[in-house]
Order: sequence, then structure tokens, then C-alpha cells
Amino acid sequence: MYTDKKNILQLVALLEAHGVKKIVLCPGSRNIPLVHTLSTHSSFTCYPVTDERSAGFFAIGLALNGGGPAAVCCTSGTALLNLHPAVAEAFYQNVPLVVISADRPAAWIGQMDGQTLPQPGVFGNLVKKSVSLPEIYTDEDEWYCNRLINEALLETHHHGKGPVHINVPVTEPIFRFTVESLPEVRVITRYQGLNVYDRDYNELIKRLNQYQKRMIIVGQMNLIYLFEKKYSKLLYKHFAWLTEHISNQTIPGIPVKNFDVALYAMDEDTQEKMVPELLITYGGHVVSKRLKNFLRKNPPKEHWHVSADGEVIDLYGSLTTVIEMDPFEFLEKIAFLLENKTPQYPLLWENYCKELPQPEFPYSEMAAIGALIKALPERCALHLANSSVIRYAQLFTAASSVEVCCNRGTSGIEGSLSTAVGYAAASDKLNFVVIGDLSFFYDMNALWNTNLGPNLRILLLNNGGGEIFHTLPGLEMSGTSHKFITAVHKTSARGWAEERGFLYQKVEDEVQLEEAMAMFTQPEPMVHPVLVEVFTNKNKDARILKDYYHKNKKNDK
Repeated sequence: MYTDKKNILQLVALLEAHGVKKIVLCPGSRNIPLVHTLSTHSSFTCYPVTDERSAGFFAIGLALNGGGPAAVCCTSGTALLNLHPAVAEAFYQNVPLVVISADRPAAWIGQMDGQTLPQPGVFGNLVKKSVSLPEIYTDEDEWYCNRLINEALLETHHHGKGPVHINVPVTEPIFRFTVESLPEVRVITRYQGLNVYDRDYNELIKRLNQYQKRMIIVGQMNLIYLFEKKYSKLLYKHFAWLTEHISNQTIPGIPVKNFDVALYAMDEDTQEKMVPELLITYGGHVVSKRLKNFLRKNPPKEHWHVSADGEVIDLYGSLTTVIEMDPFEFLEKIAFLLENKTPQYPLLWENYCKELPQPEFPYSEMAAIGALIKALPERCALHLANSSVIRYAQLFTAASSVEVCCNRGTSGIEGSLSTAVGYAAASDKLNFVVIGDLSFFYDMNALWNTNLGPNLRILLLNNGGGEIFHTLPGLEMSGTSHKFITAVHKTSARGWAEERGFLYQKVEDEVQLEEAMAMFTQPEPMVHPVLVEVFTNKNKDARILKDYYHKNKKNDK
């Protein structure tokens, strides 16, 4: 029988799955659940060593004999510190050593409890990876614990071998051994490049071809990659391609971009048909929370993430495979290996999304963004600020020649304007910035410099506060909290814009918007930078947006 501690069960199952077979066990009480579970499992050869100083080096010897990873397990407190010299040796000798330390619950660290000290990260930069596992009470805890263990064990042989540290907090009672078998666990694997001569390569292609419902999601990419036609024709028909504007030109064909509205409109039966069996991702951040929730609630059988750095990115909670290579090289490599049959799954997505009408909004923030995107000249840069702007822009179709930029690294409102101004200062294109009032006034010193050129045009959407908070489901604001949450204000940018040398225009209705947009989007160079400030009513904007989504859901039924 094994311990009932779920984080330990996850760890032991993944040690087995990742091929760790030799384990040195040191005495103690806090690590008894670990020692008992490891020593009673038939997959491991366990070696008792009393002195941790010696145990670490003993484990190094085990790892050196055969080259595979070996582990050493100790109790909490200073026992762990005695492994430090061995960890240093393993780091500089490139030995795949897994240090497993039992620990007291975090709440008791620094409270004069016995054998406690801050154990997470204790080895500093002498380990390739250090993780401290959560104690598991929820499904999210279990996913997080599983991911951390996979990350640590993968790192023992990533870009060279070396030691890792896995810290395991254990809450009392610690001596309950009531579980009969280890759980089935998700094992994340990593391929470092794809070599046609590798056995794993053929196995991966076989798995790729066994799925008929294949989806590729492309996150933010600040570049353009033009696929050769010989690759485009082969790749495009085999996958449902989903991207947002911030992905730019990085797929071999025309992607589905209005999937956020589509997911809202779908009933449960339709959503079930749209779930992929295989999900492949590349690129950076994805904006749509609805897409994230859809895939987290309906996980694919496999999720492959392709990136040059080989990092473990588990955005949808179902990652199974990391492919460490340039994503475009990967796509071109698999193009000629896909079985010559056209699956129906991509057409399901394309046909459903084509039937959704293009949005036509009355005067509002959304109408202003749509009017700009529809009128953008060719070969320009469109800078989208965070919060509402980046989401509303996704409702409209942008020309492929438009380069789209946005600060999605951390998705904060600060710095959107400064980044756009800096980009425009070094650009030979027209640069259009769409920004909300809070983002603009928070970063208004972006205009307090001498680098403003006539190629800069700012569309400021001013509705007197944080409109996005009015659209968040489940948020009911009292009169007291409302002013603190939405940052209500009555500020205009006119004085600041004119003082900084901008041609300023105020918009308060549809007629003024049409007139301003004709001037704002003209492709001919202008003498001054331009700022158009569009004033709308945030409550009305929120109602218009909700009506649009509800109308599409009603039409679907």
C-alpha cells in the first residue's frame, strides 16, 4: 500500500514514467511517506544511506554508471543542506541528479517548528530547475503539481544534463498508507528537433496521422513568414487554423479569426463537435479567454507545443508534447508526411464562422474601432492597447498587409502608448494607435518627448472610465465600489495633445466619426501627428456589445 498524499503519488508515478530507476533513501520522519512509497514499488532499486553528505555523492555514482538519472531523497530541515556539495558537483559535472526533499507545510516555516527552514530554491543557481510541489486538494492543484514535476524531470537532460530539486511539503498525518496503486498521470515528453533517423520521429508522425480533428492555434508573433506554395497547399487543408490579429502573417493560408464570437454562439452539441483531438500551438500569447476556457473544459487527447526554446507552456491544461524547434521548420517538415486525405474537421470551423455576420455597430467604441480597421491604408502598423481595445479589434477583419502590434507579454495597460511611439519613431510606415482612456492617461508622458513624427496617429476612445469592467460576467458593483473599480473620470486629452503639437479632432457622434476617419486614415503624409478623441457612453457601449453577442447566439438556435 502507498501513501495517501496525492503530490507524492504524482511524483512517484512520474519518476517511473521518466525513467528514474535508482533512488538513494536517507532516514527521517517527514520523508517516511516518500520512502515507504518508493521502496515498496517494484520499478525502483533503492539504496539506504544514512549520511546525506555521502548519500548525494553515492547517487552521483549511480547516475554515472549508465548515464541515466538517479535520485536522492531526504527529510526536512538541515538534512537537505548536507546535500549541497553533491549538488554542486553534479551541476559542474553535468550529472542528472534528482534531489527530493520532504518539507513541512509552508505555514510553519519560520515559526520555531522543528526541522524547518526555507527549502524551496535553497540550491540557487546550482540546479537547472527547482520546484516546490503544492499539496493537492483540487483538480487545479493536481494539474499544477503534475506540470511542475514534469518540468523538473525534463530538465535533467535538457541542453545538457544536470541536477534538479523537487521539494515536497507534507501535512500530517504522514503515516497513512491506504492507496493500493499509483494514479494514471500525464507524462509530458520533449523532442529536441525532429530527425528522420530517430525512432521517436516516426512514432510522432504516426500519432499525427491517426487524428482527424486537428487544430493549430497561433499566438502572438511579431513577424511575417511567407510559406512557399508547395507547403501551403499541403498544410492548410489538414488543420483548423485559429489566430488573432497579433499573430500577423504566420500561417499557410487564411485563418479563422472570429472564433471568440463563434464559441459564444455555439450550443453545447456544436461545441462538442468542434473539440480537436490533436491541438498544436506555436507563437506567444492568446487573448481570447473564451477559447482558453473552451479547451480547458474540453481537453484534446494531445496538445503539442512547438517552440525554439523548448519551454513547457501548458496554457490549456492538456500539454503532452514539447517540440523544441523553429515552428515553421516543423510545419514544413511535416507537410509532406501528412496522409493524402482531406479531413472534414477544418471545414466545420470555416463554414460555421463564415456564416456569422460581420458586425455593424451603432455609434460606440466598437464602431470607431471598426471604422478605422476597415479604412486602414496598405502597409501600415496598427498598435492595439490592452484591455477592451485588443478584444474589440478582433471582431473586425483586417487586411493581411497590416502589421499588428500589442504589449501582450504581461497584458498590462501601462506602456502601450510609449511602446507605439517608440516603434513609430523608427518606422517608415504610418503608425495607427488605438487606445482607451485609462491606458492613455496612465501613459500620457509617452508624448512628453521630442521623438513624435507625422507618421503617428492616435485614436483615443474616451468613455470616462474602465468600460471593460461593465462587461465582466458575474461582477456586480455597488455604488461605493463602482468608482474605485472603473476609475470614473471627466478628463480630455485635448490640451495635452495640442500642447505636444498634435492635430486634434473631437468626435461625439456618427457624422463626426465619419468625417474624422476620412482625415485620420488618409495615406498621404501629414505635417503633424494626429490625435482623434472619440467620446462615447460606457454603459451604452456595454449594452451594444452584449446585444451583439446575444443576437449571434439567438441566430445560432
